[in-house]
Amino acid sequence: MSRIKTDICVIGAGSGGLSVASGAAQMGAKVVLIEKGEMGGDCLNYGCVPSKALLAAGEQGMDWDAAHAHVKSAIATIAPHDSQERFEGLGCTVIREHARFTGPREVQAGDTTVRAKRFVVATGSRPFVPDVPGLDEVPYYTNETIFDLAEKPDHLLVIGGGPIGLEMALAHRRLGCEVTVLEGQKPLGKDDPEAAQVVLDSLAEQGIEVVEQAQAVRIRKTKGRIEVVTEFGRVFTGSHLLVAVGRKANVEELGCEAAGVDTTPKGIKVDARLRTSNRRVYGIGDITGGLQFTHVAGYHGGVVIRPTVLRLPAKARADHLPWCTYTDPELAQVGLTEAAAREAHGDKLTVVRADFAGNDRAVATGHTKGFIKVMVVGARPVGVTLVGHNAGELIAPWSLAVSQKLKLSAISGMVLPYPTLSEISKRASGNFYTPKLFENETLKRLVRILQKIVP
Repeated sequence: MSRIKTDICVIGAGSGGLSVASGAAQMGAKVVLIEKGEMGGDCLNYGCVPSKALLAAGEQGMDWDAAHAHVKSAIATIAPHDSQERFEGLGCTVIREHARFTGPREVQAGDTTVRAKRFVVATGSRPFVPDVPGLDEVPYYTNETIFDLAEKPDHLLVIGGGPIGLEMALAHRRLGCEVTVLEGQKPLGKDDPEAAQVVLDSLAEQGIEVVEQAQAVRIRKTKGRIEVVTEFGRVFTGSHLLVAVGRKANVEELGCEAAGVDTTPKGIKVDARLRTSNRRVYGIGDITGGLQFTHVAGYHGGVVIRPTVLRLPAKARADHLPWCTYTDPELAQVGLTEAAAREAHGDKLTVVRADFAGNDRAVATGHTKGFIKVMVVGARPVGVTLVGHNAGELIAPWSLAVSQKLKLSAISGMVLPYPTLSEISKRASGNFYTPKLFENETLKRLVRILQKIVP
């Protein structure tokens, strides 16, 4: 048994934990980083990186084996940045064991006891597997195992119509599989319904069957195939099954009780400063039960660096956090959706929009599906919905605008190269000012007067 005393102990080497560990170590703090699984966490090994690599491989027309080789290559290329060797080179002590609190200021990791001044819990989440009768009697995949699938499915059944389910549905359809997605409620139910419908219509055109209100009630294996029985007796049959119905925070084996850390059904309870009920323990990323995205964990990591390392106050916000579903077309959102904005702001809300069909670059390249919708209060955007080609890239200036509370004039005043898809943002913001300029009778009278008196 060994004992280590340190300034900061980070539990979990995903995007959030790595952000804290690297920042703290490079600023001179003593850091212990504990990770029982793969360095880089879910995003590098089972999530963002492999899923986007598989989508890209399918779009480029690769066959099954080449596509999966590309996935492995992408992971291997990025892995050194997240590796144990790199973080040890930064000065971190890296322990590859499971960590469990044994007291308010100590964790046990294998044969090592770590006592720290501050702890950051960044253990992330794992696929949630629903309790559907018969599921444990058939082979099924989650995002943690689907990328290791050696054979190409003849017909992939996907339970879950959220971002993970639909992205994997598209990736496998591009690779030549039949795909059926079964969603118990509404696919992309957390997104703007109008934008979600654009995505769903496009997926249908690409040959993907998405069935809503299809809650799985029983799974069974028959003649080498898998059957999913849904509500009202509908039966769907395929060769392989992917379960993608959500995520579950990795909190059960942390020993939170021993640390005096309160938990909720979604994870550990944190305040606006991301601090738990134990003032020495902070929580970031999926473990906090909020938005479950890699970039949110990274943002949280940047927030907790201030109090844990620099001893400065800092609070996390959620009103400016973007997200994107990488279907074709992509669907991106920052801030409030139209429905949420109407509920929050009522008659003070103005909604302006522009269609990709009116963008010259979109017309030239054939990417005319989709639109941008901007929710405006006063002259400031409080939310933006973008569905269309490269929506995840196009949301960037709006993330800045919402984050910094900029006025729409900051967007409409940009000079952009022509022709670019980015002009759609300028067009939408310009549509907010157009009525004020061209439908203003007082302004028109003033212009007529000036034209008469000015030689």
